[in-house]
Amino acid sequence: MAKSNVKVLGAWPSPYVMRARVALNIKSVEYEFLEETFGSKSQLLLQSNPVHKKIPVLIHGDKPVCESLIIVEYIDEVWSSGPSILPSDPFDRATARFWAAYIDEKWFPAMKAIGAAQGDDARKAAVEQVAEGLAQLEEAFQKTSKGKDFFSGDKIGYLDIAFGCFLGWLRVTEKMNGVKLLDDAKIPGLAKWAEKFSADPAVKDVMPETDKLAEFAKILAAKMRGAGAPK
Repeated sequence: MAKSNVKVLGAWPSPYVMRARVALNIKSVEYEFLEETFGSKSQLLLQSNPVHKKIPVLIHGDKPVCESLIIVEYIDEVWSSGPSILPSDPFDRATARFWAAYIDEKWFPAMKAIGAAQGDDARKAAVEQVAEGLAQLEEAFQKTSKGKDFFSGDKIGYLDIAFGCFLGWLRVTEKMNGVKLLDDAKIPGLAKWAEKFSADPAVKDVMPETDKLAEFAKILAAKMRGAGAPK
């Protein structure tokens, strides 16, 4: 596959962009990473995703594919000769999609609320909500991993990608708010899983460094304050 035939429009801090990059790495697909500038949108991005106008976008040949989890599924189907990303069993596949949707719709917004919380009570409530979600995901991990390293078993799969690409931001949230979320005493399965996911060859080169991501988070927060409200 020629490198120029596959492109990813994105930005290094984005967990959603990371999903597409990890999936391509699992399939050993060479691709060109086109970095978008924070605060602006390239003409290629606007042309490729005119509905949402956001990253990531996978461009395969001249065809754009949008939305991170849709991109992951597309990669799995197109490069079918590589390791499978989605479970082959329909129930397992449905379960993985359920938890991926939960992470995007419930868990990650709760984690973002920790940093945005006004006052100790609101912050404590947000931390408790995130911890409760992690306890549920720990239970899901124990059921779906069947005693192996990843949600999908021996190798990284769909739910590993969906959840694991938020680990950088989870560590930043811990660092900037003085909280322990990945507590190996409370969620030992997820704590070990997080280490193995981050160290995997498909992941380690695209997982943002915590300190670098924390600096970006500070800049982002300052810009949001300057704009008067988050956008």
